[in-house]
Amino acid sequence: MRFWWHRFGPLFAAEIRKRRVSGMRSSRWRWHLDEVFVKINGETHYLWRAVDHEGEVLESFVTKTRDRKAALKFLKKSLKRHGAADEIVTDRLRSYGAALRDLGIRERQETSRWANNRAENSHQPFRRRERAMLCFRRMRTLQKFASVHASVSNHFNQERSLSSRNIFKANRAAALAEWRELGAV
Repeated sequence: MRFWWHRFGPLFAAEIRKRRVSGMRSSRWRWHLDEVFVKINGETHYLWRAVDHEGEVLESFVTKTRDRKAALKFLKKSLKRHGAADEIVTDRLRSYGAALRDLGIRERQETSRWANNRAENSHQPFRRRERAMLCFRRMRTLQKFASVHASVSNHFNQERSLSSRNIFKANRAAALAEWRELGAV
């Protein structure tokens, strides 16, 4: 599995992300930003994540620090790839406010209590997979894994509770067919 992932994962992730993001923009695009602590060889690193209002992981970015400079780099990368968001929901980490002020979009930030649960909950599948992998050894490996894992989970994760069994199975079959089509290339 790991061999396959290193060889084909980044190619699939880029193609899937391109297809999903193109149809994702709605009239009111809302991002949820959060960071999670990750250990690499006993040293703490930070995985910054941007999740849209539908729960799709837009961007994952790994840094050694958790300051304004890292938040600014993450935001610039996200904005360049996905365009501007109408609202940006964050926790009360001051790095976000400073970075958004530098970009001139501070007025779009929202920091109310429990508003960022969408981003907090998006960490759970990543954490489960991280435990199964028994941690990471290098920062580059973590970055690759986070981006590929986000793309694959976005592709296959259907909101089971929001649809009937027949619709869920049809959507899951369509996702699998698209995955196989990309794998045949």
